[in-house]
Amino acid sequence: MHRLRLVVPVLLALGAATTPQIASAQVAVGVTVTVPPPVLPVYAQPPLPDPGYIWVPGYWAWGAGGYYWVPGTWVLPPAAGLLWTPAYWEWINGAYVFVPGYWGPQVGYYGGINYGYGYFGTGYAGGYWHSGAFFYNRAVNNFGRAHIEHFYSRPVANRQAFGGVSFNGGRGGTALRPTPQQEALAHQSHPGLTPLQTQHQQAAAGNHTLWNSVNHGRPPIAATSRPATFNAGTVPARNAAPTPHPAGQTAQPLPHAAGPTPQYHPQQQPNHPAPAPQYHPAPAPQYHPAPAPRPAPAPEYHPAPAPQYHPAPAPHPEPRPAPQAAPQHAPPQQHAPPQEHDDRRPPGN
Repeated sequence: MHRLRLVVPVLLALGAATTPQIASAQVAVGVTVTVPPPVLPVYAQPPLPDPGYIWVPGYWAWGAGGYYWVPGTWVLPPAAGLLWTPAYWEWINGAYVFVPGYWGPQVGYYGGINYGYGYFGTGYAGGYWHSGAFFYNRAVNNFGRAHIEHFYSRPVANRQAFGGVSFNGGRGGTALRPTPQQEALAHQSHPGLTPLQTQHQQAAAGNHTLWNSVNHGRPPIAATSRPATFNAGTVPARNAAPTPHPAGQTAQPLPHAAGPTPQYHPQQQPNHPAPAPQYHPAPAPQYHPAPAPRPAPAPEYHPAPAPQYHPAPAPHPEPRPAPQAAPQHAPPQQHAPPQEHDDRRPPGN
């Protein structure tokens, strides 16, 4: 009884902070369990059906069959200028308490849960209202074939980093705490689920394939193009990560102020469980050292042969010719003296 007294005031406070529409629409309002919700599945966002719709991420809710997945979907807000604050689970006084989502002029605190597609833990990066029109961030939303006139492009670093823990606080949960402004915003009166959102959640609760006990964290309908429409425009989950259950924790729903206590029916275990896979470690690689390189042989020194000295042969004296007798010069010839001309004789005689 002591544990019940600790939880009931929290549940009453949550009910007082929400509208009657939220209390009647949320099947899991006031449900407190001691088993953590599964991790968020990873899925592709279906295309935007028409301008004016705002993306509402999927979440795990609690029903008669335990946890079940409420697919993410595109929703028309109750009025222009309103944004969606997602639901989340919070660890309070030794149990997990469901905190429903709501509509408001600002996005409030949702536990630091990374739902993806604009809801990365704080605020909303998927778009904003301006002059009665909603401007979509093309880097986050899937436009499909819809003709969008008001859009912008602002890249987000962790747009694909979602699909993790789905609760705040406790062991393994997110550690982000609300700011004073977010706490004040949470205590204000806000519109809850729209009628189509209510039908959407009720249809998910009645679909056994969306129970975690059946799909093991991988719902076949992870998101839809329109709320409460599960036969067209749906996308399946792409992963099924295991949910860590702290030792000694079992599903124990506690009574709440309004409505009967939902009963948990665990999935029946097979008689012959599958054998656990055996681990065969890969053989350790053997180290074969590379052979040391052989040193190159030192070059052998071959001295050049010493030049041999060959003395030049002594010159042989050339024989000198025997002296010859001086030649006999013939006596000079005597020439008769020139005849004298008699100038007295006339020329030509």
